[in-house]
Amino acid sequence: MAKINVVADVPEDAQSILSEAALAFLAELQSRFGARRDELLARRQERRAEAARTGALDFLPETADVRAGDWQVASQPPDLQDRRVEMTGPTDRKMSINALNSGAQVWLADMEDASTPHWSNVVESQVSLYDGIRRRLSYTSPEGKEYALKDQRLATIVMRPRGWHFDEANITVDDSPVVGALVDFGLYFFHNAAELIERGSGPYFYLPKMESHLEARLWNDVFTFAEDYCGIPYGTVRATVLIETFPAAFEMDEILYELRDHASGLNAGRWDYLFSIIKTFRERPEFVLPDRNVVGMASPFMRAYAELLVKTCHRRGAMAIGGMSAFIPSRRDEEVNKVAFAKVREDKEREAGQGFDGSWVAHPDLVPLCREVFDGVLGDSPNQVSKQRDDVSADAAALLNVTTTPGDVTLAGVHNNVQVSLLYLASWLGGGGAVAINNLMEDAATAEIARSQIWQWVRHGTKLDDGTTLTTDLVAEIVDDEYAKIRTTVGDEAFDAGHYALARRIFTEIALADEYADFLTLPAYRAVVDH
Repeated sequence: MAKINVVADVPEDAQSILSEAALAFLAELQSRFGARRDELLARRQERRAEAARTGALDFLPETADVRAGDWQVASQPPDLQDRRVEMTGPTDRKMSINALNSGAQVWLADMEDASTPHWSNVVESQVSLYDGIRRRLSYTSPEGKEYALKDQRLATIVMRPRGWHFDEANITVDDSPVVGALVDFGLYFFHNAAELIERGSGPYFYLPKMESHLEARLWNDVFTFAEDYCGIPYGTVRATVLIETFPAAFEMDEILYELRDHASGLNAGRWDYLFSIIKTFRERPEFVLPDRNVVGMASPFMRAYAELLVKTCHRRGAMAIGGMSAFIPSRRDEEVNKVAFAKVREDKEREAGQGFDGSWVAHPDLVPLCREVFDGVLGDSPNQVSKQRDDVSADAAALLNVTTTPGDVTLAGVHNNVQVSLLYLASWLGGGGAVAINNLMEDAATAEIARSQIWQWVRHGTKLDDGTTLTTDLVAEIVDDEYAKIRTTVGDEAFDAGHYALARRIFTEIALADEYADFLTLPAYRAVVDH
């Protein structure tokens, strides 16, 4: 029998979450599925090497019958049929209350990109979700402000566990770390699946960073086993997959097919998608992108990806959910608000017009705006699944068409990428996974784009808009400059008490390394664990 061990202290209020029975369930998940996860991660590397060699990806010939077949996913439960507004955010107690109260149809309870996997966050997030489901969640801030759930319909919870690539260092099975996704999923499902069903909902999940239908098949097998283990009817789980890696864009049909009895839909995870394009083709000069703030959803290759996603989902009876505009409002600056609301409105109108069934917002103040846009298109209908996009014919060439993206690589863009990377990493290391920087919501995905672009631009000796070639030495100078600016902005005391020095070291080592690091958060996590 597998031996499971928690190697970190467990907060008192989380003792019941890590009960003997719950840990036994995690041990079963790891024993049954951990090795398959390892094999699939190795397969990712093989596929990426081939893409780097050829500069291309294509739809799989061996699954052509799936793409051509006439099949649909399972029908959706009542509380997932209308998803016009989805609130995203981390799962600490305060943010959980705000999200559940936000008036959005769905809350993406994020234990991934918007949450640092500090051990305290991992376990306390499970406590927040446990209490929120049972409508007994409350919080009092250090200033004495009280937060509580309102007596109203709360947002439907769709929980996002960590991606397959992440291990949880604080729980081991036979002295090896447990897959982080299995920890997050397992604890949530074990404690809450039956309770959610009793309350008229169900265990719903957002699945991040998958790269193939084989990884979806693994998740489906996890769901089937978990349902059987906990005595939950088969097909109760519903999963929405984020299509946020470039390889997954070529397997949307196949991913839905593998999950078809457990599928809810697909999401256009735009920021990780950009990161994945850079990562997949980082050695290829034809895939060098301009400043990240000019690569929007109107770019031809991004539009092709979004419209293919809608077409695929609606053909299969699944929901197509739009992504998150990074602009967030300010409650102190009306000019910032005007810009933020205009940008978000433009983004949501584009998505609603393309046929998406709903979209994400990152701030409660944006919920009414997103609802207004989708109400105007949906009317009394809960979604647009009946809107078939037969006019869309996005092929591999359209998905790969990055060279038509307008814009330059600018000195200001380099400075911004460095600044965001340093500020985000410092926050991440301190436990904050979603950070407002320059009136934009930055999370792990946007930070990954920022540091990856620096690596890519240096690797290819990219010329900036002023004619300067970006070199390692120039980036080092910019790091020095931005580091000094941060100290001046936050003040010496806060700077010295923060994680800025460690953030600078990690960023510099990764962004200027000869070999590309697949994920910024993995070496950052090692630093957290070793601290």
